Amino acid sequence: RHTRYWRDWSSDVCSSDLCARRWSLLTTGLGMAIPFREAYRGCYRAQLLNATLPGGVLGDLHRGYRHGRDAGALGRGLRSVVWDRASGQVVQVGLAVAAVPLLPPALRGWALAGLAVLVLLGLALLAAAPVRREAGTALHGVWPEVLLLSALAAGGHVLVFLVAARTAGVTASTPHLLALALLVLLASALPLSIAGWGPREGAAAWAFGTAGLGATTGVEVAVVYGVMSLVATLPGILALEGGPAWRSEEHTSEL
Repeated sequence: RHTRYWRDWSSDVCSSDLCARRWSLLTTGLGMAIPFREAYRGCYRAQLLNATLPGGVLGDLHRGYRHGRDAGALGRGLRSVVWDRASGQVVQVGLAVAAVPLLPPALRGWALAGLAVLVLLGLALLAAAPVRREAGTALHGVWPEVLLLSALAAGGHVLVFLVAARTAGVTASTPHLLALALLVLLASALPLSIAGWGPREGAAAWAFGTAGLGATTGVEVAVVYGVMSLVATLPGILALEGGPAWRSEEHTSEL
């Protein structure tokens, strides 16, 4: 159990590191760069707030607001977080599409239909010229790194889900669980949760039930995953206080 906890915590720390590097790259493209150290603190703090406050996105709104306020560009600060989350979700959708053949046959049609809707929504948003233009600005010259970081971060979350499934006693094959994890984690990104709970458990119950593993098993795995993730974000309490270190350093150098 201790080994599993440390594996889960390490995966969460690595995912926070990867997301912070991705956000730092995107803010640079938007002309309001945030140093990695401050980005890491912001991402870790956001994960804790996302996991403990309604909606599941208030932590991200907070980091976007805080960075935008400190940089003197509130709108761009908030949009930098939107692009950060969106880039991660786009890659996760791509991974889920690639994993569809690994799903049980009863799930493949439903999964493809849901993923197709997400792709169409994304394309509809990109049809707007201002959105397309800012996306190009944020990703200019850094899109390969953003894709790689997003894929690695998604892999970290999937690993935690696999550990949760094994902890709950699920004996299904790892490829099947990997594909199920990608579907459930996509649902968990919906901003409809109550302190991080709700859509994830519902999606897990449906996916595991349709796959023949039992809806109750799905809920149990989702709950174990939620508890593991919450415990792993607790060090984010240390980042709740304190001002923006990068601004303080700049101010000191100016003096």
